[in-house]
Amino acid sequence: MIIKPSMTSLLNKVPSKYSLVVGTAKRARQIAQGSPKLTSVKVESDVTTAAIEIDEGKVTVSK
Repeated sequence: MIIKPSMTSLLNKVPSKYSLVVGTAKRARQIAQGSPKLTSVKVESDVTTAAIEIDEGKVTVSK
């Protein structure tokens, strides 16, 4: 479960819940395959890292 960033915060940065799920999964997959992390926050989960990157505005999610 992702505690930070909050769902409310994330949903303010994306067009829909569906876009958030797809965008987070796509970015987490990129990180798992070796793409460099764009945040300095240290977490073990690639999904959480992707969510943090979206929340920080370092990764954008489109429709």
